[in-house]
Amino acid sequence: MFTGLIEEIGSVLWIRAADRGTQLQLSAPRIAGTVQTGDSISVNGCCLTVASHQREQITFDLLEETVTRTNLGALKRDSAVNLERALAANARLGGHFVQGHIDCTASIIAFAESDCRLEIGLPEDRALYVAEKGSIAVDGISLTIAEVKPTSFVTWIIPHTRRYTNLKNARSGDLVNLEFDILAKYVERMLAPAAGRMSLHSQSAEERGNGAQENL
Repeated sequence: MFTGLIEEIGSVLWIRAADRGTQLQLSAPRIAGTVQTGDSISVNGCCLTVASHQREQITFDLLEETVTRTNLGALKRDSAVNLERALAANARLGGHFVQGHIDCTASIIAFAESDCRLEIGLPEDRALYVAEKGSIAVDGISLTIAEVKPTSFVTWIIPHTRRYTNLKNARSGDLVNLEFDILAKYVERMLAPAAGRMSLHSQSAEERGNGAQENL
């Protein structure tokens, strides 16, 4: 579990094919010395397990699913990535609950260098998960949604967030990882059976009505 508060901007040393998938090695001088093999680290919002570490470097194994469904597969040498260690049980929760499970990727529509307004595309089948003033994780950054549009959403970026995350390098057209608020997904899950029962109830009522007409 993470909070969406980025601790360090890491830099890609290399990403390459390995015997059992893909390996990613990052330079992370600030946190590399504090992690252990097996620890969970959020990399651009994606929960990865530390495979090995030494001095200022951390290495991860990536599954094909991870490479395919996130923007990690598009990383190159020197790419900037957002890093956050897993939340300690006695730590403050400053952002929102972020699982590190990426729901989808989307492209930045507009983000000018001198602008605080960030607009990101919103896949049609994911639109129900966003709400004005709700939370969303963008490349692992906990952000508040300011506006919801039919095919996009808007969030405002404060100078601190831009300076201390990989958004300082972000440009229109860049692909970002999105994780929607877990509460929205649970609500959808809980309402689905109820919606099914309502549909069956309505169908039964209609059938009863048709039957009554036939008996007239």
